[in-house]
This record gives sequence, C-alpha cells and structure tokens, in this order.
Amino acid sequence: MNANEIKRLRTESILKQLIPEALSSLDDAMLKGLCVTDVECKKGRYDAFVYLDKMAFDEREQEYVLNHLKRISRHLQNFCMSAEGWYRCPNFHFQFDDRLEYQNHIDKLFDKISKDLNKDG
Repeated sequence: MNANEIKRLRTESILKQLIPEALSSLDDAMLKGLCVTDVECKKGRYDAFVYLDKMAFDEREQEYVLNHLKRISRHLQNFCMSAEGWYRCPNFHFQFDDRLEYQNHIDKLFDKISKDLNKDG
C-alpha cells in the first residue's frame, strides 16, 4: 500500500465521522437522522461518494433527501474543511446504499440453489 492509498483511506475514514456530525447540526429533521454507511474517495480525492442507509425511506423521501443534500453539499464541505483544517474537500456525491439489498438477494439465491441440490441429491 503506497502513501496515496493511505491518505485516501484516511480521508474516507475522517469523512465517515464528519459528515454525520455536519448533518446533525442542520435544522431539517429528515437530514439529521441520516446514517452514512460508507464513503469512497476516488483517486486524487477530488470526488467522494457518500453512501446512505435507506432505512424506512420510500422513493419520494429518498428523492427529497438527495435533492436537499445536493443543495447543502457546499455547507458540508465547509464544515469538513474547518473541522480538519483542510484547504480542499472532495466534492460529495450522495446515493443510497443498495449493497445490503443486493447481498440479501444473492444469499436467497444461494439458499434456493442449495435446497434444489438437496432435493435432487
């Protein structure tokens, strides 16, 4: 692992802590309760993809949340820069995390395959 990868991982870790902190300082109750599941910085740390937990949001609420996060992303960047003393912060790209649903779907498929094999065998 080289120095750039270590810096990228460190930035991801810091952002996982700072973004929920910044969200909790907002007035919007829906945005205050958001849970950041993961942050992935791209090479060069110019862009950061922030993955959020869907929890119990329907499609309309998810769209509302993403639109408002896009509007306040500059505020979140300023919060992160002031908290860490950075002169530059990655551009945030917010999206809801579908990886858990995908993993559950794959697990169900494997269970179905194993049941079919046990029936035949």
